Amino acid sequence: MAYHTLLGFKKEPFSTSPDPEFFYLTKEHEMALTNVLIELRLKRGLNVIFGDVGTGKTSLSRKLVHELKERGDMIFHMILNPSFESEEQFLTSLVRNFNIDSPAAKNPTMTNILELRDTIERFLIQKAVEERRTVILIIDEAQKLDLTTLEVLRILLNFETNEYKLIQLVLLGQMELYPKIVSMPNFLDRISFKYTLNPLGPQETKELIEYRIVKAGYESSMKLFDSDAISEIYNFSRGYPRRITMLCHRVLKELVIQNKYLVDKVLVRDVIEKERHVGWDGQAMISQMDFN
Repeated sequence: MAYHTLLGFKKEPFSTSPDPEFFYLTKEHEMALTNVLIELRLKRGLNVIFGDVGTGKTSLSRKLVHELKERGDMIFHMILNPSFESEEQFLTSLVRNFNIDSPAAKNPTMTNILELRDTIERFLIQKAVEERRTVILIIDEAQKLDLTTLEVLRILLNFETNEYKLIQLVLLGQMELYPKIVSMPNFLDRISFKYTLNPLGPQETKELIEYRIVKAGYESSMKLFDSDAISEIYNFSRGYPRRITMLCHRVLKELVIQNKYLVDKVLVRDVIEKERHVGWDGQAMISQMDFN
Protein backbone atom coordinates (compact mmCIF):
# COMPACT_ATOMS: atom_id res chain seq x y z
CA MET A 1 0.00 0.00 0.00
CA ALA A 2 1.32 3.47 -0.89
CA TYR A 3 2.54 5.59 1.99
CA HIS A 4 0.08 8.39 1.29
CA THR A 5 -2.85 5.97 1.54
CA LEU A 6 -1.67 4.84 4.95
CA LEU A 7 -1.61 8.47 6.08
CA GLY A 8 -5.17 9.12 4.91
CA PHE A 9 -4.53 10.83 1.58
CA LYS A 10 -6.59 10.16 -1.53
CA LYS A 11 -3.73 11.27 -3.78
CA GLU A 12 0.01 11.66 -3.41
CA PRO A 13 0.42 15.13 -1.85
CA PHE A 14 4.01 15.91 -2.79
CA SER A 15 4.52 14.57 -6.26
CA THR A 16 7.00 16.61 -8.30
CA SER A 17 4.86 16.24 -11.44
CA PRO A 18 3.59 19.66 -12.58
CA ASP A 19 -0.09 18.93 -11.90
CA PRO A 20 -2.04 22.24 -12.15
CA GLU A 21 -4.45 20.99 -9.48
CA PHE A 22 -1.61 20.90 -6.93
CA PHE A 23 0.02 24.14 -8.00
CA TYR A 24 -0.05 26.60 -5.13
CA LEU A 25 -0.34 30.11 -6.54
CA THR A 26 1.89 32.36 -4.46
CA LYS A 27 1.49 36.10 -4.86
CA GLU A 28 4.36 36.09 -7.35
CA HIS A 29 3.00 33.19 -9.38
CA GLU A 30 -0.47 34.72 -9.39
CA MET A 31 0.92 38.07 -10.50
CA ALA A 32 2.89 36.43 -13.31
CA LEU A 33 -0.06 34.31 -14.45
CA THR A 34 -2.56 37.18 -14.33
CA ASN A 35 -0.31 39.53 -16.27
CA VAL A 36 0.50 36.94 -18.92
CA LEU A 37 -3.22 36.23 -19.43
CA ILE A 38 -3.89 39.95 -19.80
CA GLU A 39 -1.06 40.34 -22.31
CA LEU A 40 -2.35 37.37 -24.30
CA ARG A 41 -5.82 38.87 -24.39
CA LEU A 42 -4.41 42.17 -25.63
CA LYS A 43 -2.19 40.30 -28.12
CA ARG A 44 0.88 42.30 -27.15
CA GLY A 45 3.32 39.64 -28.39
CA LEU A 46 6.21 38.63 -26.15
CA ASN A 47 6.15 37.57 -22.49
CA VAL A 48 9.19 36.28 -20.61
CA ILE A 49 9.26 34.62 -17.18
CA PHE A 50 12.67 34.11 -15.56
CA GLY A 51 13.46 31.97 -12.54
CA ASP A 52 16.09 29.71 -10.99
CA VAL A 53 15.72 25.95 -11.05
CA GLY A 54 12.84 24.87 -8.85
CA THR A 55 10.99 28.19 -8.60
CA GLY A 56 7.87 26.81 -10.30
CA LYS A 57 8.22 27.88 -13.93
CA THR A 58 7.11 24.54 -15.37
CA SER A 59 4.18 24.32 -12.95
CA LEU A 60 3.23 27.85 -13.92
CA SER A 61 3.30 26.90 -17.60
CA ARG A 62 0.95 23.96 -16.92
CA LYS A 63 -1.36 26.24 -14.99
CA LEU A 64 -1.33 28.63 -17.93
CA VAL A 65 -2.22 25.80 -20.32
CA HIS A 66 -5.04 24.78 -17.98
CA GLU A 67 -6.41 28.33 -18.09
CA LEU A 68 -6.12 28.53 -21.88
CA LYS A 69 -8.07 25.30 -22.32
CA GLU A 70 -11.03 27.01 -20.69
CA ARG A 71 -11.07 29.64 -23.44
CA GLY A 72 -12.48 28.57 -26.78
CA ASP A 73 -10.82 31.32 -28.81
CA MET A 74 -7.25 30.27 -27.99
CA ILE A 75 -4.99 28.13 -30.19
CA PHE A 76 -1.81 27.15 -28.40
CA HIS A 77 1.12 24.80 -28.46
CA MET A 78 3.80 24.24 -25.82
CA ILE A 79 7.39 23.28 -26.55
CA LEU A 80 9.03 21.43 -23.65
CA ASN A 81 12.54 21.05 -25.05
CA PRO A 82 13.39 23.89 -27.44
CA SER A 83 16.63 22.48 -28.79
CA PHE A 84 16.59 22.86 -32.56
CA GLU A 85 19.46 22.29 -34.95
CA SER A 86 18.32 24.82 -37.53
CA GLU A 87 15.71 27.42 -38.41
CA GLU A 88 14.17 24.98 -40.84
CA GLN A 89 13.75 22.33 -38.15
CA PHE A 90 12.11 24.83 -35.80
CA LEU A 91 9.70 26.19 -38.42
CA THR A 92 8.83 22.67 -39.55
CA SER A 93 7.97 21.77 -35.96
CA LEU A 94 5.63 24.77 -35.75
CA VAL A 95 3.88 23.79 -38.98
CA ARG A 96 3.44 20.24 -37.72
CA ASN A 97 2.43 21.01 -34.15
CA PHE A 98 -0.07 23.72 -35.07
CA ASN A 99 -1.58 21.23 -37.52
CA ILE A 100 -1.18 23.59 -40.45
CA ASP A 101 -2.57 21.99 -43.58
CA SER A 102 -0.17 22.93 -46.36
CA PRO A 103 2.42 21.48 -48.75
CA ALA A 104 5.03 22.43 -46.15
CA ALA A 105 3.37 20.09 -43.66
CA LYS A 106 3.03 17.22 -46.13
CA ASN A 107 6.52 17.42 -47.63
CA PRO A 108 8.79 19.29 -45.19
CA THR A 109 11.95 17.96 -46.84
CA MET A 110 10.89 19.57 -50.13
CA THR A 111 10.18 22.95 -48.54
CA ASN A 112 12.61 25.82 -48.03
CA ILE A 113 12.69 28.34 -45.19
CA LEU A 114 10.87 31.08 -47.09
CA GLU A 115 8.01 28.72 -47.90
CA LEU A 116 7.79 27.66 -44.25
CA ARG A 117 7.64 31.30 -43.14
CA ASP A 118 4.95 32.08 -45.72
CA THR A 119 2.96 29.04 -44.62
CA ILE A 120 3.06 30.14 -40.98
CA GLU A 121 2.20 33.73 -41.85
CA ARG A 122 -0.85 32.64 -43.87
CA PHE A 123 -1.92 30.44 -40.96
CA LEU A 124 -1.58 33.33 -38.51
CA ILE A 125 -3.54 35.70 -40.75
CA GLN A 126 -6.33 33.16 -41.11
CA LYS A 127 -6.59 32.38 -37.40
CA ALA A 128 -5.75 35.73 -35.80
CA VAL A 129 -7.28 38.13 -38.31
CA GLU A 130 -10.03 36.29 -40.17
CA GLU A 131 -11.21 34.03 -37.34
CA ARG A 132 -10.30 36.48 -34.54
CA ARG A 133 -8.59 33.80 -32.49
CA THR A 134 -5.43 34.08 -30.41
CA VAL A 135 -2.46 31.94 -31.47
CA ILE A 136 -0.02 31.24 -28.63
CA LEU A 137 3.36 29.53 -28.51
CA ILE A 138 4.60 28.61 -25.02
CA ILE A 139 8.24 27.59 -24.62
CA ASP A 140 9.40 25.97 -21.37
CA GLU A 141 13.12 25.56 -20.63
CA ALA A 142 13.64 28.61 -22.85
CA GLN A 143 17.25 28.97 -21.70
CA LYS A 144 17.97 26.16 -24.19
CA LEU A 145 17.02 28.39 -27.12
CA ASP A 146 19.99 29.31 -29.27
CA LEU A 147 20.42 32.71 -30.89
CA THR A 148 19.24 31.39 -34.26
CA THR A 149 15.89 30.27 -32.85
CA LEU A 150 15.51 33.49 -30.87
CA GLU A 151 16.02 35.40 -34.11
CA VAL A 152 13.29 33.28 -35.75
CA LEU A 153 10.96 34.18 -32.89
CA ARG A 154 11.80 37.84 -33.42
CA ILE A 155 10.87 37.50 -37.08
CA LEU A 156 7.57 35.84 -36.17
CA LEU A 157 6.78 38.82 -33.98
CA ASN A 158 7.02 40.99 -37.10
CA PHE A 159 3.80 39.35 -38.30
CA GLU A 160 1.27 41.91 -37.06
CA THR A 161 -1.62 44.18 -37.88
CA ASN A 162 -1.75 47.85 -36.96
CA GLU A 163 -3.32 46.81 -33.65
CA TYR A 164 -1.77 43.55 -32.46
CA LYS A 165 0.75 40.76 -32.99
CA LEU A 166 -0.46 37.71 -34.88
CA ILE A 167 1.39 35.27 -32.62
CA GLN A 168 1.76 35.47 -28.86
CA LEU A 169 4.92 34.10 -27.24
CA VAL A 170 5.43 33.02 -23.63
CA LEU A 171 9.01 32.06 -22.74
CA LEU A 172 9.81 30.50 -19.37
CA GLY A 173 13.48 29.99 -18.67
CA GLN A 174 16.29 29.92 -16.17
CA MET A 175 18.43 33.01 -15.65
CA GLU A 176 20.85 31.86 -18.39
CA LEU A 177 18.20 33.09 -20.83
CA TYR A 178 18.68 36.69 -19.74
CA PRO A 179 22.14 37.37 -21.26
CA LYS A 180 21.00 35.80 -24.54
CA ILE A 181 18.09 38.20 -24.73
CA VAL A 182 20.18 41.18 -23.69
CA SER A 183 22.60 40.40 -26.52
CA MET A 184 19.71 40.89 -28.97
CA PRO A 185 18.38 44.45 -28.49
CA ASN A 186 15.78 44.01 -31.23
CA PHE A 187 14.38 41.04 -29.32
CA LEU A 188 14.66 42.65 -25.89
CA ASP A 189 12.70 45.69 -27.09
CA ARG A 190 9.78 43.47 -28.07
CA ILE A 191 9.16 42.14 -24.56
CA SER A 192 5.74 43.33 -23.43
CA PHE A 193 5.84 41.68 -20.00
CA LYS A 194 8.76 40.18 -18.10
CA TYR A 195 8.89 38.83 -14.58
CA THR A 196 11.34 37.00 -12.33
CA LEU A 197 10.09 34.31 -9.95
CA ASN A 198 11.79 34.21 -6.55
CA PRO A 199 11.84 31.51 -3.85
CA LEU A 200 9.05 31.46 -1.27
CA GLY A 201 9.18 33.04 2.15
CA PRO A 202 8.54 31.14 5.42
CA GLN A 203 4.79 31.85 5.45
CA GLU A 204 4.33 30.84 1.80
CA THR A 205 6.29 27.66 2.46
CA LYS A 206 3.81 26.80 5.22
CA GLU A 207 0.87 27.66 2.94
CA LEU A 208 2.23 25.54 0.10
CA ILE A 209 2.56 22.49 2.37
CA GLU A 210 -0.92 22.95 3.81
CA TYR A 211 -2.43 23.56 0.37
CA ARG A 212 -1.04 20.32 -1.04
CA ILE A 213 -2.17 18.35 2.00
CA VAL A 214 -5.75 19.59 1.56
CA LYS A 215 -5.69 19.05 -2.21
CA ALA A 216 -4.57 15.46 -1.68
CA GLY A 217 -7.71 14.74 0.32
CA TYR A 218 -6.37 14.68 3.88
CA GLU A 219 -9.38 15.15 6.19
CA SER A 220 -8.07 14.20 9.61
CA SER A 221 -8.15 16.80 12.38
CA MET A 222 -4.60 15.76 13.30
CA LYS A 223 -1.97 17.97 11.74
CA LEU A 224 0.96 16.27 10.03
CA PHE A 225 3.67 18.96 10.30
CA ASP A 226 4.37 21.02 13.39
CA SER A 227 5.65 24.59 13.07
CA ASP A 228 9.26 23.71 13.89
CA ALA A 229 9.27 21.06 11.15
CA ILE A 230 8.02 23.58 8.61
CA SER A 231 10.70 26.04 9.69
CA GLU A 232 13.32 23.34 9.23
CA ILE A 233 11.94 22.51 5.78
CA TYR A 234 12.09 26.18 4.82
CA ASN A 235 15.65 26.59 6.08
CA PHE A 236 16.83 23.56 4.15
CA SER A 237 14.90 24.19 0.94
CA ARG A 238 15.59 27.94 0.95
CA GLY A 239 12.02 28.41 -0.20
CA TYR A 240 12.36 26.69 -3.57
CA PRO A 241 9.03 24.95 -4.28
CA ARG A 242 10.56 21.89 -5.95
CA ARG A 243 12.91 21.30 -3.03
CA ILE A 244 10.04 21.79 -0.58
CA THR A 245 7.89 19.15 -2.26
CA MET A 246 10.77 16.70 -2.66
CA LEU A 247 11.75 16.98 1.00
CA CYS A 248 8.14 16.73 2.20
CA HIS A 249 7.67 13.60 0.11
CA ARG A 250 10.69 12.00 1.71
CA VAL A 251 9.68 13.11 5.18
CA LEU A 252 6.20 11.56 4.92
CA LYS A 253 7.70 8.29 3.73
CA GLU A 254 9.99 8.33 6.75
CA LEU A 255 7.01 9.11 8.99
CA VAL A 256 5.38 5.86 7.89
CA ILE A 257 8.62 3.88 8.17
CA GLN A 258 9.16 5.07 11.74
CA ASN A 259 5.47 4.51 12.59
CA LYS A 260 5.01 8.07 13.78
CA TYR A 261 2.06 10.41 13.41
CA LEU A 262 3.60 13.89 13.41
CA VAL A 263 6.46 15.39 11.43
CA ASP A 264 8.65 17.35 13.80
CA LYS A 265 12.01 19.05 13.48
CA VAL A 266 13.86 15.93 14.61
CA LEU A 267 12.30 13.82 11.86
CA VAL A 268 13.09 16.41 9.19
CA ARG A 269 16.70 16.61 10.34
CA ASP A 270 16.87 12.83 10.41
CA VAL A 271 15.83 12.65 6.75
CA ILE A 272 18.38 15.30 5.82
CA GLU A 273 21.16 13.57 7.72
CA LYS A 274 20.43 10.24 6.05
CA GLU A 275 21.35 11.87 2.75
CA ARG A 276 24.57 13.49 3.95
CA HIS A 277 26.66 10.54 2.76
CA VAL A 278 25.99 11.66 -0.81
CA GLY A 279 28.57 14.36 -0.21
CA TRP A 280 26.61 17.29 -1.63
CA ASP A 281 25.79 20.52 0.10
CA GLY A 282 22.16 21.10 1.07
CA GLN A 283 21.13 22.77 -2.17
CA ALA A 284 22.48 20.09 -4.48
CA MET A 285 21.76 17.15 -2.20
CA ILE A 286 18.01 17.53 -2.22
CA SER A 287 17.95 17.22 -6.00
CA GLN A 288 19.86 13.94 -5.76
CA MET A 289 17.36 12.22 -3.49
CA ASP A 290 15.86 9.00 -4.76
CA PHE A 291 12.09 9.21 -4.50
CA ASN A 292 11.18 6.04 -6.38
